[in-house]
Amino acid sequence: MSERLHTGAVIGILGGGQLGRMLSVAASRLGFKCHIYDPSPNSPAGQVASFVTTASFEDDASLRDFANSVDVITYEFENIPASALDLLEKRRPVRPGRNALEVSQDRYLEKKFLADAGLRTARYAEVGDIESLDRAMVDVGLPAILKTRRFGYDGKGQIQIREREEMEEAHRQMAGQAAILEKFVDFEAEISVIGARSHDGVVSCYDPGENIHRNGILRTTRVPSRLGMDECREAVATTCKILDQLDYIGVIGVEFFVTEHGLLINEMAPRVHNSGHWTQQGCNVDQFEQHIRAVAMLPLGSAARYANVAMENLIGNDILKIPEILMENNASLHLYGKESVRAGRKMGHVNRIDEKD
Repeated sequence: MSERLHTGAVIGILGGGQLGRMLSVAASRLGFKCHIYDPSPNSPAGQVASFVTTASFEDDASLRDFANSVDVITYEFENIPASALDLLEKRRPVRPGRNALEVSQDRYLEKKFLADAGLRTARYAEVGDIESLDRAMVDVGLPAILKTRRFGYDGKGQIQIREREEMEEAHRQMAGQAAILEKFVDFEAEISVIGARSHDGVVSCYDPGENIHRNGILRTTRVPSRLGMDECREAVATTCKILDQLDYIGVIGVEFFVTEHGLLINEMAPRVHNSGHWTQQGCNVDQFEQHIRAVAMLPLGSAARYANVAMENLIGNDILKIPEILMENNASLHLYGKESVRAGRKMGHVNRIDEKD
């Protein structure tokens, strides 16, 4: 199963959200079919895929049937149960591999992996009970952010602790979940690098994008960022080192804080990433095609950027802006096919382009 995939091969995707949807579209352009595995009926990815399995990740029989129907397996989100991976990887290759998934699923293991690789992050400490939280506040310092080790995204599972008196309430809100305490970072900007690595170790990275968040959710990503050339090179080199350390196959997103003392890694995601959507209009080969190329054992494409792009997420009632967006000459609209609108829910995004300087 180590040879490149040929036209008509089936790529299995765990997860049926918008990332899986855009991966499916990219795969179809390269002549592949996709099989989506997701517990939710009528998932965004399932609407555009060749095959869909609607079943739980604890359903062993459905997982076996899914694995037997595909040539390779990838994923569009990190929180896949270990038991499902155990079953799947015995039958088909899973790319990116198990190590990248396990590291990224746990914030403490992720920080430890980065530290062991000699890379810079915010100060952190493992938290298991109120006593360890007390010690962590001394070691890490305040203000700090208490985060669940697992299942946090878009600002969820995080509590800021500014004063020592807030410790007990923060611990109570964790409700017994394993946690990590991270030093609050006073940053000037947040940037992210989308990188890819092929099976034979070739690495390709897109230009760093500058991110703006609102209420813990990514609102916009702009390229080029305001980073200087040296910082851009450092961010890309760091991403390359992470890819090599993990012996990675596929696309990864790495977020950095820009501080007065240099770059700090915030987190990494072993998949295509929201902050890389700009590549759809800014590059000949976008992050989704790049990921499909990698997992299919095809050569990576160029990550060169030919336009300046501002990506804006359409969140909740932003969907009402569609008629106006469609009137813009420089805007490209991407909708996710989600049936219901909720506050904080990503419904689509728009890429606005300008000529490259």
